[in-house]
Amino acid sequence: MTTLSALPVFPDLAGKAVLITGASTGIGAAAARAFGQNKARVAVNYNSSREAAEAVVADIKAAGGEAVLAPGDVTKPETAQRLVEQTVAAFGRLDVLVNNAGALVKRTPVAEYTDEFVDAVLDVNVRHVVRFMREGAVQMRRQGGGGSIINLSSIAARHGGGPGSVIYAAAKGFVAVATRGWAKELAKDGIRVNAISPGVITTPFHERFSTPEQLAAMQATIPMNRLGTSEECAAAFLYLASEAAGGYVTGQMVEINGGQYMP
Repeated sequence: MTTLSALPVFPDLAGKAVLITGASTGIGAAAARAFGQNKARVAVNYNSSREAAEAVVADIKAAGGEAVLAPGDVTKPETAQRLVEQTVAAFGRLDVLVNNAGALVKRTPVAEYTDEFVDAVLDVNVRHVVRFMREGAVQMRRQGGGGSIINLSSIAARHGGGPGSVIYAAAKGFVAVATRGWAKELAKDGIRVNAISPGVITTPFHERFSTPEQLAAMQATIPMNRLGTSEECAAAFLYLASEAAGGYVTGQMVEINGGQYMP
């Protein structure tokens, strides 16, 4: 299995200004540390996990990158503009935006849907991505164009999700479709927009929302017969962010799932 120390180095990422939402744990934290190993400058967003975010910042600095804490609840309408402004204040620009934050909220069968539940899922998986896309694109255009935006979809967008996660899966489907549309709209500005689509990755997400029995059932459907790790997603972020490696790649979904879904 991939470890962060074994990841490839992309020299053109050195000094790049990166903002990652939900970067204190899981896939976001692995991505932040990977950018740090590539000597990037990273704004580490978190909401409640301050100690975990501080540990990510410390690891980035130890690896030779720069990092700042970027606290904020991404579901609040004002957060996107504030965090982009904070990133620019710290690093002078924004080169890479990773819209990683998201949550299942809770597993809920269709008969128990409430407007409040649906709004909560859409707030954390759809609406904040739209706001960050807007603020990130405006800032990148203001700089003269160019940049990479990487969204987080999910294998759930492909198959409709597991028990009680249909609204989450649909929200991630929105991200997948919108990524392609944004890629076409922003190509003329030199801004590439892609998405990572993880399968079943061992993160705090599944610790919170999936039972051991559910995880075992998921693993049985994976040809590689194991769950993935956050570190195994990290190289994809680097590739998509690098102009030297992924400069001709836009509007794509990068599937990381052990063969569970093969488009």
